[in-house]
Amino acid sequence: MRLVHSRYWFFCLLFCWSVAANSLQLNPTYQQSANQIRQTFEPRLYTFPAYTAGHYGLRMYRQSLDPKYAAAIWMDMARVVSNLNRYSTEVVTPEQVQQYSLTRLANYKTSPKERSQIRYKATQTMPEYVYLGVGLLGSMARADEYGLKHQNDTQLRQILRRYDFKKYVTDPEMIKAWAAQLANQVYWLRQLGEQDVVNDFIIAFRETYPDSQDNQLSSQQYSNKIYGLTHIIFAASKYYQLPINEKNYQWIFDYYRKNIDKIIAETKEDVIAEVGINFLLAGLEADPVVDKTRNVIQQAINPQHGMIPSVTGDIDLVSGEHRNVLAIMLLDWKGTHLAPTISLQPQMFKSIPYGLIAK
Repeated sequence: MRLVHSRYWFFCLLFCWSVAANSLQLNPTYQQSANQIRQTFEPRLYTFPAYTAGHYGLRMYRQSLDPKYAAAIWMDMARVVSNLNRYSTEVVTPEQVQQYSLTRLANYKTSPKERSQIRYKATQTMPEYVYLGVGLLGSMARADEYGLKHQNDTQLRQILRRYDFKKYVTDPEMIKAWAAQLANQVYWLRQLGEQDVVNDFIIAFRETYPDSQDNQLSSQQYSNKIYGLTHIIFAASKYYQLPINEKNYQWIFDYYRKNIDKIIAETKEDVIAEVGINFLLAGLEADPVVDKTRNVIQQAINPQHGMIPSVTGDIDLVSGEHRNVLAIMLLDWKGTHLAPTISLQPQMFKSIPYGLIAK
């Protein structure tokens, strides 16, 4: 009788354990979902192109400070210095800048994507922007974030100073084409101690996209607006390195709270995740918007493939890295860290690619 009794309780415990295990699979925590994506991407991280591996590794290092991402950081530095080496030797004169930009701009003209056509139309009268904003400035700013600069930094700054960025960042058509990129660039210019056109851009952005006209925007243009908003916060945080004071961007957070259901309904997963991360940067993890975005992002994960596919169902890891690394950050946020810099984390800079030097 005692043996039967023991077996009864054993099978009860086994059943309860099985139910609990299945429940965890069916209802994973946000952190478990983030780990599922990590386990999909990280074994193949160093098969990715330098830009993609650097994008993922830099964000994960700024979250975790885990030295296992050191090789990805090095790949990112190598990519940056490769760009700057080329720019400082081959794209220097106004004529070279113009030719480089026209060649790059032609790629937008031949692309079938609506966004590319909008960018081509807006930028064809000021093609140098493609070199200055999309090329040179981003590489200089990334080196600066590492506490580094290019050995020809003085020459590169002289190129920047030939052009008035206010023209680009206050043009409504440019904002409709490049909202998120312009948000990045105005903060990068300020970071580098060059032109300060942050306020000019924000004023022009709000005039280009008044909230009262949201319903008149196409799906593409509404996404461009929200993408621009999220990148204002990201750029102000030096990309997940510094906390944000909500009061300094109250108009953005108020807009999110009022329109979160529309944002979820009309934008893609990467933009939705960025909205949630904006709140996390401001220390607002308890805000209902965060849980709404986390729930949407968690539900978007394909459990079979361990990642969030594209809206068309594409599961390519390289093209899907952006939305998935954002999902990891949203679901398993670890705070802001000023990193990596050569002064604070010198162990990450034992080998610096040729052409970069300490500031």
